[in-house]
Amino acid sequence: MASENRREENLNKQNDDGIPKVNVTINDEPIKRPHRRTLNRFLTLPDFENGKDLDNIFETPSEDTALLSGEPFHNYGHLPTQSSLSESNHSVSGVRRPRPGFNKRHTWAASIKAIADPVRRYTSRSGAYDDDGLAIVREGGGIRVWYDDYTTIDWIHDYVKERVRVRKLHSIRGARGNFLRLCDSSEGWILVFLIGVVTACIAGAVDSAVEWGSDLKDGYCSSHIFDNKHFCCKYTKGNDSENCNDWVNWSEAFDVHMMYNKDINLFDYFAYVFVAFCFAASAALLVKYNSLYASPSSKSSSKITTNNHTYRKKEAKLYAAGSGIPEVKTILSGFVIRGFLGIRTLWVKALTLAMVVAAGMTLGKEGPFVHIACCIGNILSRLFTKYNKNEGKRREILSASAAAGVSVAFAAPIGGVLFSLEEVSYYFPSKTLVRSFFCAIVAAVTLKLINPFGSGKIVMFQVTYDNEWHVFEIISFLILGVLGGFLGAVLCELITMYTKYVRNRTWLKSYPVVEVIIVVIITATVNYVNKYTKMSNTDLVHFLFNECTDESLDAGLCAYESKDIFGIVLLLCVAMVSKFLTCVITFGIRVPAGIFIPSLLIGACAGRMLGLFVQWLTFTYPESPIFTSVCDPSKMNDCVNPGVYAMVGAAACLAGVTRMTVSLTVIMFELTGALTYILPIMTAIMIAKWVADGIVKHGIYDLLITLNDHPFLDSKAEYITTATTLDLCQNDTEVIDVNSRNTINDLKIKLKRLSNSDSGFPIVDGPKLVGYIAANELEHAIKHVEDAEALPGSTECQFRKAENEITIPNGHENEHELELELELELELELELEHEHEHIVTDFTAYTDQAPLTVSKNASLEVVLELFKKLGLRYICVVNCGEYVGVIHKKQLLVYLRNLGNQNSS
Repeated sequence: MASENRREENLNKQNDDGIPKVNVTINDEPIKRPHRRTLNRFLTLPDFENGKDLDNIFETPSEDTALLSGEPFHNYGHLPTQSSLSESNHSVSGVRRPRPGFNKRHTWAASIKAIADPVRRYTSRSGAYDDDGLAIVREGGGIRVWYDDYTTIDWIHDYVKERVRVRKLHSIRGARGNFLRLCDSSEGWILVFLIGVVTACIAGAVDSAVEWGSDLKDGYCSSHIFDNKHFCCKYTKGNDSENCNDWVNWSEAFDVHMMYNKDINLFDYFAYVFVAFCFAASAALLVKYNSLYASPSSKSSSKITTNNHTYRKKEAKLYAAGSGIPEVKTILSGFVIRGFLGIRTLWVKALTLAMVVAAGMTLGKEGPFVHIACCIGNILSRLFTKYNKNEGKRREILSASAAAGVSVAFAAPIGGVLFSLEEVSYYFPSKTLVRSFFCAIVAAVTLKLINPFGSGKIVMFQVTYDNEWHVFEIISFLILGVLGGFLGAVLCELITMYTKYVRNRTWLKSYPVVEVIIVVIITATVNYVNKYTKMSNTDLVHFLFNECTDESLDAGLCAYESKDIFGIVLLLCVAMVSKFLTCVITFGIRVPAGIFIPSLLIGACAGRMLGLFVQWLTFTYPESPIFTSVCDPSKMNDCVNPGVYAMVGAAACLAGVTRMTVSLTVIMFELTGALTYILPIMTAIMIAKWVADGIVKHGIYDLLITLNDHPFLDSKAEYITTATTLDLCQNDTEVIDVNSRNTINDLKIKLKRLSNSDSGFPIVDGPKLVGYIAANELEHAIKHVEDAEALPGSTECQFRKAENEITIPNGHENEHELELELELELELELELEHEHEHIVTDFTAYTDQAPLTVSKNASLEVVLELFKKLGLRYICVVNCGEYVGVIHKKQLLVYLRNLGNQNSS
């Protein structure tokens, strides 16, 4: 009798993939099921004689595919379907499973598949999400499956899962335990090191391609076709690109001279526009035809029903387009956007980013670098199970990746860490802070070694200043703060309005490639007629930041007499207006596009013009006591440095657009290396933020999150609520009563009635709340018993089981010994009974037996803080233990968004 009880307990033991077997009883008698390791001994003779692919019987496909597409799971789980086993009575006992490929014809396709299968774990989700399922069940949380698209992760579950893993690791004693713990602690450092190196390599390749492509619009290098103008003319006397014989303009190459005037060659103009058109159009086509098509799950409301057939709409997701930072913020806040950080998105974004920046469009590559770095972090995290199968831990790595992206974009490792902390990260513990810093340092050092520009600089617009600022200039810096905040806020508002009312409500939405072509032709035409806008954006920022010295190349931006200032200011004013307007119509098109460089460019133009005006005052009134008290009257050329004004104006405008403060100050400091200019930069940035907040409440990334309806809950924001917890509580949600007969068909009907794929069902015992099961887990459990167990729709499902029936059996801590015992005991129990009337299956393992609850009298501010601080997916509302309702995170977000719209109106 004791042996029989132990055998029944062993049937509940976790299987090889970490998901407990679904227990089935018939007429209150448990069905004995063979263990997966012993099942291969009892295959029938026809299975061997027909050369059947026995590997497919035990194949475990990835969960996410079936959850997205709504297709049934094929052999998911750990028992084959009934059709997989022969009904022949001539079973062969003791026959060992043949080697893979036994009795099969060898083909190259089979060989490639055999090689690719081990690699598949690094390219997609496979296996069970919770490896140690029974340990998770013992904690009361229930096991989880892979999260569905656009659903919320369970931060608490992932935290408990990590503590269970660490506790199990620390239970190993001796030298082996010390070695395993050392390896486990080093995995995070190895991972961020690899992320930093790979990010720098891709950034170096993009930078080199951009420099070559930008110069290709003007001509090519006859000596080395893949050299840009700088490298081609590097050894020219005086490094004079104008007198470089190796550099050939397109009009010279084709010997066509169509002069519009002495400065403009029409053939060079058409070549300039044509090359820009080719780059931008190719990038738009690559983004469009390499987009991902996301199919909603069977719980989604995105369904079309015709002639009693349900079709799920497939929507193209152009994940490689845009900046990517709003979506990265949404992902780091705990939402899942499948494919956004995948391999396809990575290579498409890196390739098309180089194309569109080389085309000369008013966009930058610094923002997309953050997206690219997060793609690298997401892909490389699959190398280690503790990050691959824990979405909470994975987001710590993504925070470090974002820091590496800013580090290679601005040569600012410290600024990158602060950017990740201030702007994008939702959960940022101290351990992540140190690893982010290490990742940013590795990325910056690697890019320094690569030296993509051949100048020893990581970014083109790195500058140094020798002169200090003067007291009378503080008024100019205050003016730049106000002007930068105003320009940044207006730019945000115009971009939002253009996207909302023009791009999303006209024919441009259906023809993204045509929009890109129109924008690039307009931009190239406007850029060519102005010598400042004709150069690349980074080159223009570099010359605007540059200090006027005898050794520096000023590109005509330095004035040595008062009469030179008016012409420079006029060209800079035209350049600022053209960049401002083209930025409005460019940011948001369906190609990679960042806003850092356009914002810096607009602010730098405004700052340089103000600096030139102050310099004109020093030329005109050299004897004024304001100037003579701090400047030498004989050296008024050196009294004011317009490059400093450009840098301060650029920082102020970028602060007005993004609302960054501390991180932006550090980034500008690391760019210039001038500690003496930190005070005017800090002053201008702070004033710009105040002015911009007074005009538009949020920065560009928060505005885009709202515009795109991303489910983002800002943990740093403060909300003034007027409702109560009971008002927001959803009390009409369907529940599962453990006292009722819940069949598979009944549960499937309830699932179809769900409009929110992120919701679930409270489990009650009469009026008392006893648990909660999410829709993902319930759908997975139903598909498991239908496909792997071949149970009918009338099967009754239980959601509450005695505690002693789901705990690990005592005396079976060693899994290997337990498996051997199971194999010996279960060899005698092979026959499955399917001719009974009442079948019962158990879903307790998927049930959250300890859902977080609050009283119906709790303040809504307390509920909001619980969602923000704990990252909850849902919270149940009770009254003295009795179920009242449930509040889901997306429901809370809808309420807060409507509340914000009412306050703004």
